[in-house]
Amino acid sequence: MAAAMATARTGFALLGAVQVALIFTLMLLTVPLPLVARQFGLGPSGVLVLSAAYGLSFSSLLLLGGRLADRYGGRRVLRAGLALFGAASAACAVAPGFAALLAGRFGQGAGAALVAPAAVAVVRALHPGAADYRRATATWGGLSVLGATAGSLVSGVVTAWASWRWPFAVPVLVAALALVRSGGLPPAEPGRGPGPGLDLRGAVLATAGVCAASYGLVASTDHGWGTSVVLAPLAAGLVLLLAFAAAERRAVDPLLPPGFLADRRRATALAAVMVTATGTALTFLLLALYLQQVRDWDVLATSAAFLPYAAVLVLAGRRAAPLTARYGAVTVTAGGLAVAATGLALLAGLAPGSGYAVGLLPGLLLLPAGAGPAFAGAAVLATGGVPPERTGLAAGLFNTAMELGPTAGVAALMALAATRPTVVGGYAAAFAAGAAALALTGAAVATLPRTTRTTRTTRTTRNPRTTRTTRTATSSESTIHIKEFTS
Repeated sequence: MAAAMATARTGFALLGAVQVALIFTLMLLTVPLPLVARQFGLGPSGVLVLSAAYGLSFSSLLLLGGRLADRYGGRRVLRAGLALFGAASAACAVAPGFAALLAGRFGQGAGAALVAPAAVAVVRALHPGAADYRRATATWGGLSVLGATAGSLVSGVVTAWASWRWPFAVPVLVAALALVRSGGLPPAEPGRGPGPGLDLRGAVLATAGVCAASYGLVASTDHGWGTSVVLAPLAAGLVLLLAFAAAERRAVDPLLPPGFLADRRRATALAAVMVTATGTALTFLLLALYLQQVRDWDVLATSAAFLPYAAVLVLAGRRAAPLTARYGAVTVTAGGLAVAATGLALLAGLAPGSGYAVGLLPGLLLLPAGAGPAFAGAAVLATGGVPPERTGLAAGLFNTAMELGPTAGVAALMALAATRPTVVGGYAAAFAAGAAALALTGAAVATLPRTTRTTRTTRTTRNPRTTRTTRTATSSESTIHIKEFTS
């Protein structure tokens, strides 16, 4: 027992570091992007594509990555993804020009799309008990926002002292370490083998649809909503996603089984993940721009401004799992969203002369205090009650929501900001809209049932001496197996 617990702790720490590195990499170029643009002579379109490349490939391929993990086993897909992620990260670090860097960022996202759902499948194998898995999932949910914070802070500091290339060493080293140590991890589900043909048509439609629609939203930050640059990819993405939905109804082994998102708890939890990711990414982006362009702070000072945010985030993350276990995922998620919404509402008062201590710091403290618990609770709601053979799919959807926030969600709010007559006024409007989205989603989460239980008889065996009935009671946050023996 002690050896199994030690293996679970070591394995979870390794996989947790990998998850942090995946989201770290998403935010890696946020602060130094202007320096990269100057070095490679990029115009607005080049900056747009480079900033979105990792998130686009990551989010659009996650469904496929999740289904591959379910089909072929978590550890096998994890190792393949780590190899691709590490190699692409190394290519980014030494990229001689824009094309090579862009290709590396797309490659990083493709590798991450394999790693993220496969890692969750292995976490489930490390924690087979329902209660242990819930605690692990709650902790896992808070790792993503920690990775985003670390990515922005570390990249800013390292860029100021050395070069924007050096932060890419982090994903390279983490991927290499995880590859070496992954041999000791359990294989998770052994995989279902080839079975029916993999839903490649669905994979292509989903990947192309998500990528096109996300690009259209991202492009709206630099182009008007009525331009073909925005409308064409948005329309194409919508058509492709509708075709994906139709194809899934006819597929023998669909990439996304119809009805999987019909569960109200899961759908609401994914919305909570997306709006929380949007709020945190928006805060880093807008305040980095505000401090450097409006207040004339340098890169190092800008990174230092987020240190209190990081400290609160660590503390909130440590308390998220115990709070979820004590009060339930619904309560913790709704409460976290309310606190995070308050933080963004305070930042909505941003003005050209806003001071750091009074104008920014209160929001920078409240946002992470709510985001950490919100992610943790939403992770439990999004993946709870999913059978083992669908763990990769659930994890893929969770991470898709996580990635769409910093890409599509932020792009939509930045488009709103561009409609205001002043830059700072636009930032304030974006913060206000983000706060409203968090508050509304929190209200929706609060209406979810906390303890809904249904019971069905799965097996009954009778003989003259013993009657045995096995019942499965499914609660709102876990699956409980009850065996009754009557003499």
